[in-house]
Amino acid sequence: MYTAKGKKTDKELLLTQHMPLVKRLAHHMKAKLPPSVEVDDLIQAGMIGLFDAISRYEETHGAQFETYAVLRIRGAMLDELRNSDWLPRSTRQNMRKIETAMSSLQQKLGRPPTETEVAKSMKMSLGDYQDLLGDSGGHQLVYYEDFKGEDDDGSFLDRYSIDDEDPLRALLETDFRQAIINAIDNLPPREKILMGLYYEEELNLKEIGAVMGVSESRVSQLHTQAVARLRAALKEQLWTGRA
Repeated sequence: MYTAKGKKTDKELLLTQHMPLVKRLAHHMKAKLPPSVEVDDLIQAGMIGLFDAISRYEETHGAQFETYAVLRIRGAMLDELRNSDWLPRSTRQNMRKIETAMSSLQQKLGRPPTETEVAKSMKMSLGDYQDLLGDSGGHQLVYYEDFKGEDDDGSFLDRYSIDDEDPLRALLETDFRQAIINAIDNLPPREKILMGLYYEEELNLKEIGAVMGVSESRVSQLHTQAVARLRAALKEQLWTGRA
Protein backbone atom coordinates (compact mmCIF):
# COMPACT_ATOMS: atom_id res chain seq x y z
CA MET A 1 0.00 0.00 0.00
CA TYR A 2 2.84 2.35 0.83
CA THR A 3 5.99 3.27 -1.00
CA ALA A 4 9.25 3.04 0.92
CA LYS A 5 9.65 6.78 0.74
CA GLY A 6 6.12 7.74 1.59
CA LYS A 7 5.21 5.04 4.12
CA LYS A 8 5.31 7.21 7.23
CA THR A 9 3.44 10.06 5.61
CA ASP A 10 0.70 7.76 4.34
CA LYS A 11 0.22 6.19 7.75
CA GLU A 12 0.07 9.55 9.46
CA LEU A 13 -2.48 10.70 6.89
CA LEU A 14 -4.70 7.68 7.53
CA LEU A 15 -4.40 8.25 11.27
CA THR A 16 -5.38 11.92 11.02
CA GLN A 17 -8.26 11.21 8.65
CA HIS A 18 -9.79 8.48 10.80
CA MET A 19 -9.42 9.83 14.33
CA PRO A 20 -12.94 11.37 14.10
CA LEU A 21 -14.21 7.91 13.15
CA VAL A 22 -12.82 6.50 16.41
CA LYS A 23 -14.59 9.20 18.42
CA ARG A 24 -17.86 8.69 16.57
CA LEU A 25 -17.80 4.92 17.12
CA ALA A 26 -16.86 5.39 20.78
CA HIS A 27 -19.75 7.78 21.46
CA HIS A 28 -22.19 5.56 19.61
CA MET A 29 -21.08 2.54 21.64
CA LYS A 30 -21.08 4.54 24.88
CA ALA A 31 -24.76 5.37 24.39
CA LYS A 32 -25.52 1.66 24.80
CA LEU A 33 -23.46 1.20 27.95
CA PRO A 34 -23.85 1.88 31.69
CA PRO A 35 -22.62 5.20 33.14
CA SER A 36 -19.62 3.41 34.66
CA VAL A 37 -18.05 3.05 31.21
CA GLU A 38 -15.91 6.06 30.31
CA VAL A 39 -16.01 7.20 26.70
CA ASP A 40 -12.33 8.17 26.94
CA ASP A 41 -11.47 4.53 27.66
CA LEU A 42 -13.34 3.50 24.53
CA ILE A 43 -11.57 6.14 22.48
CA GLN A 44 -8.19 5.02 23.77
CA ALA A 45 -8.97 1.39 22.92
CA GLY A 46 -10.34 2.46 19.54
CA MET A 47 -7.14 4.32 18.75
CA ILE A 48 -5.21 1.12 19.41
CA GLY A 49 -7.53 -0.60 16.97
CA LEU A 50 -6.95 2.12 14.39
CA PHE A 51 -3.15 1.82 14.76
CA ASP A 52 -3.54 -1.92 14.32
CA ALA A 53 -5.69 -1.45 11.22
CA ILE A 54 -3.14 0.89 9.66
CA SER A 55 -0.32 -1.54 10.37
CA ARG A 56 -2.17 -4.60 9.04
CA TYR A 57 -4.15 -3.24 6.15
CA GLU A 58 -3.21 -4.07 2.59
CA GLU A 59 -5.02 -3.11 -0.57
CA THR A 60 -5.13 -6.78 -1.49
CA HIS A 61 -7.75 -7.26 1.22
CA GLY A 62 -10.23 -6.08 -1.36
CA ALA A 63 -12.01 -3.67 0.98
CA GLN A 64 -11.96 0.05 1.52
CA PHE A 65 -9.68 1.00 4.41
CA GLU A 66 -12.49 2.55 6.44
CA THR A 67 -14.52 -0.67 6.26
CA TYR A 68 -11.55 -2.62 7.56
CA ALA A 69 -10.71 0.01 10.18
CA VAL A 70 -14.23 -0.02 11.63
CA LEU A 71 -13.92 -3.74 12.28
CA ARG A 72 -10.55 -3.35 14.02
CA ILE A 73 -11.67 -0.29 16.03
CA ARG A 74 -14.86 -1.93 17.26
CA GLY A 75 -12.97 -5.12 18.02
CA ALA A 76 -10.50 -3.22 20.19
CA MET A 77 -13.34 -1.50 22.04
CA LEU A 78 -15.05 -4.83 22.65
CA ASP A 79 -11.80 -6.25 24.02
CA GLU A 80 -11.60 -3.31 26.42
CA LEU A 81 -15.17 -3.89 27.59
CA ARG A 82 -14.62 -7.60 28.09
CA ASN A 83 -11.36 -7.12 29.96
CA SER A 84 -12.91 -4.53 32.29
CA ASP A 85 -15.99 -6.70 32.99
CA TRP A 86 -18.18 -3.64 32.37
CA LEU A 87 -21.52 -5.38 32.87
CA PRO A 88 -22.03 -6.21 36.57
CA ARG A 89 -22.86 -9.81 37.42
CA SER A 90 -26.11 -8.71 39.06
CA THR A 91 -27.19 -7.07 35.80
CA ARG A 92 -26.48 -10.20 33.80
CA GLN A 93 -28.45 -12.24 36.33
CA ASN A 94 -31.42 -9.86 36.20
CA MET A 95 -31.45 -9.89 32.41
CA ARG A 96 -31.32 -13.67 32.32
CA LYS A 97 -34.44 -13.68 34.50
CA ILE A 98 -36.17 -11.31 32.06
CA GLU A 99 -35.11 -13.43 29.09
CA THR A 100 -36.40 -16.59 30.79
CA ALA A 101 -39.75 -14.94 31.53
CA MET A 102 -40.03 -13.67 27.96
CA SER A 103 -39.17 -17.07 26.48
CA SER A 104 -41.72 -18.84 28.67
CA LEU A 105 -44.47 -16.31 27.90
CA GLN A 106 -43.68 -16.34 24.17
CA GLN A 107 -44.16 -20.11 24.08
CA LYS A 108 -47.33 -19.90 26.15
CA LEU A 109 -48.95 -16.97 24.33
CA GLY A 110 -47.63 -17.54 20.82
CA ARG A 111 -46.71 -13.86 20.56
CA PRO A 112 -44.27 -11.39 22.13
CA PRO A 113 -45.43 -10.69 25.71
CA THR A 114 -46.23 -7.15 26.78
CA GLU A 115 -44.32 -5.33 29.48
CA THR A 116 -47.22 -5.80 31.88
CA GLU A 117 -47.26 -9.54 31.22
CA VAL A 118 -43.52 -9.86 31.78
CA ALA A 119 -43.71 -7.83 34.97
CA LYS A 120 -46.58 -9.98 36.29
CA SER A 121 -44.70 -13.16 35.43
CA MET A 122 -41.72 -11.87 37.42
CA LYS A 123 -44.03 -10.87 40.30
CA MET A 124 -43.08 -7.22 39.94
CA SER A 125 -45.03 -4.03 39.44
CA LEU A 126 -44.82 -2.49 35.99
CA GLY A 127 -42.89 0.44 37.42
CA ASP A 128 -40.33 -1.81 39.12
CA TYR A 129 -39.90 -3.82 35.92
CA GLN A 130 -39.31 -0.67 33.89
CA ASP A 131 -36.82 0.54 36.50
CA LEU A 132 -35.02 -2.79 36.16
CA LEU A 133 -34.81 -2.27 32.41
CA GLY A 134 -33.43 1.22 32.95
CA ASP A 135 -30.84 -0.01 35.43
CA SER A 136 -29.77 -2.67 32.93
CA GLY A 137 -29.01 -0.21 30.16
CA GLY A 138 -26.02 -1.55 28.30
CA HIS A 139 -27.27 -5.11 28.03
CA GLN A 140 -26.12 -6.02 24.55
CA LEU A 141 -26.51 -8.52 21.77
CA VAL A 142 -24.14 -11.47 21.84
CA TYR A 143 -21.16 -9.68 20.30
CA TYR A 144 -21.13 -7.05 23.08
CA GLU A 145 -20.57 -9.33 26.08
CA ASP A 146 -18.71 -12.40 27.22
CA PHE A 147 -21.64 -14.79 26.99
CA LYS A 148 -21.37 -18.27 28.46
CA GLY A 149 -23.71 -21.17 27.96
CA GLU A 150 -25.37 -23.34 30.55
CA ASP A 151 -22.48 -25.79 30.31
CA ASP A 152 -20.07 -22.93 31.04
CA ASP A 153 -17.86 -24.05 28.15
CA GLY A 154 -16.31 -20.66 27.61
CA SER A 155 -16.90 -17.33 25.94
CA PHE A 156 -19.31 -17.06 23.05
CA LEU A 157 -17.07 -14.42 21.52
CA ASP A 158 -14.05 -16.68 21.85
CA ARG A 159 -15.82 -19.43 19.94
CA TYR A 160 -16.20 -17.06 16.99
CA SER A 161 -12.83 -15.29 17.25
CA ILE A 162 -10.60 -17.24 14.88
CA ASP A 163 -7.23 -16.02 13.69
CA ASP A 164 -7.94 -12.42 14.68
CA GLU A 165 -11.14 -12.30 12.60
CA ASP A 166 -13.90 -9.98 13.73
CA PRO A 167 -16.29 -12.22 15.73
CA LEU A 168 -19.42 -10.52 14.40
CA ARG A 169 -18.30 -11.02 10.80
CA ALA A 170 -17.50 -14.68 11.50
CA LEU A 171 -20.91 -15.08 13.13
CA LEU A 172 -22.82 -13.45 10.28
CA GLU A 173 -21.19 -15.75 7.75
CA THR A 174 -23.16 -18.63 9.31
CA ASP A 175 -26.86 -19.44 9.15
CA PHE A 176 -27.20 -17.46 12.36
CA ARG A 177 -27.56 -14.32 10.29
CA GLN A 178 -31.01 -15.43 9.16
CA ALA A 179 -31.94 -16.31 12.74
CA ILE A 180 -31.10 -12.75 13.79
CA ILE A 181 -33.17 -11.32 10.93
CA ASN A 182 -36.13 -13.49 11.90
CA ALA A 183 -35.84 -12.50 15.56
CA ILE A 184 -35.84 -8.79 14.66
CA ASP A 185 -38.84 -9.27 12.36
CA ASN A 186 -40.74 -10.81 15.27
CA LEU A 187 -40.20 -7.87 17.61
CA PRO A 188 -43.25 -5.78 18.56
CA PRO A 189 -43.65 -2.95 16.00
CA ARG A 190 -42.51 -0.18 18.34
CA GLU A 191 -39.33 -1.98 19.34
CA LYS A 192 -38.64 -2.97 15.74
CA ILE A 193 -38.81 0.69 14.71
CA LEU A 194 -36.53 1.65 17.59
CA MET A 195 -33.91 -0.92 16.60
CA GLY A 196 -34.01 0.32 13.03
CA LEU A 197 -33.50 3.93 14.10
CA TYR A 198 -30.67 2.94 16.41
CA TYR A 199 -28.71 0.42 14.37
CA GLU A 200 -29.53 1.37 10.79
CA GLU A 201 -30.07 5.12 11.02
CA GLU A 202 -27.55 5.41 13.90
CA LEU A 203 -29.65 7.92 15.82
CA ASN A 204 -28.80 8.38 19.49
CA LEU A 205 -31.30 7.76 22.28
CA LYS A 206 -32.29 11.42 22.55
CA GLU A 207 -32.95 11.66 18.80
CA ILE A 208 -34.97 8.45 18.84
CA GLY A 209 -37.01 9.81 21.74
CA ALA A 210 -37.85 12.89 19.69
CA VAL A 211 -38.95 10.73 16.75
CA MET A 212 -41.02 8.38 18.90
CA GLY A 213 -42.40 11.06 21.22
CA VAL A 214 -40.99 9.54 24.43
CA SER A 215 -38.22 10.41 26.87
CA GLU A 216 -34.61 9.36 26.42
CA SER A 217 -34.87 7.12 29.49
CA ARG A 218 -37.94 5.42 28.01
CA VAL A 219 -36.01 4.74 24.79
CA SER A 220 -33.26 3.15 26.90
CA GLN A 221 -35.84 0.90 28.59
CA LEU A 222 -37.37 -0.17 25.28
CA HIS A 223 -33.95 -0.80 23.76
CA THR A 224 -32.92 -3.01 26.68
CA GLN A 225 -36.22 -4.88 26.42
CA ALA A 226 -35.81 -5.40 22.68
CA VAL A 227 -32.31 -6.78 23.19
CA ALA A 228 -33.65 -9.12 25.88
CA ARG A 229 -36.31 -10.35 23.44
CA LEU A 230 -33.67 -11.03 20.78
CA ARG A 231 -31.43 -12.86 23.22
CA ALA A 232 -34.36 -14.93 24.47
CA ALA A 233 -35.23 -15.88 20.90
CA LEU A 234 -31.65 -16.78 20.03
CA LYS A 235 -30.55 -18.29 23.33
CA GLU A 236 -30.58 -21.92 22.27
CA GLN A 237 -28.46 -21.23 19.18
CA LEU A 238 -25.96 -19.28 21.25
CA TRP A 239 -25.62 -21.80 24.04
CA THR A 240 -25.44 -24.90 21.87
CA GLY A 241 -23.38 -23.35 19.07
CA ARG A 242 -25.79 -24.79 16.49
CA ALA A 243 -26.34 -21.44 14.73
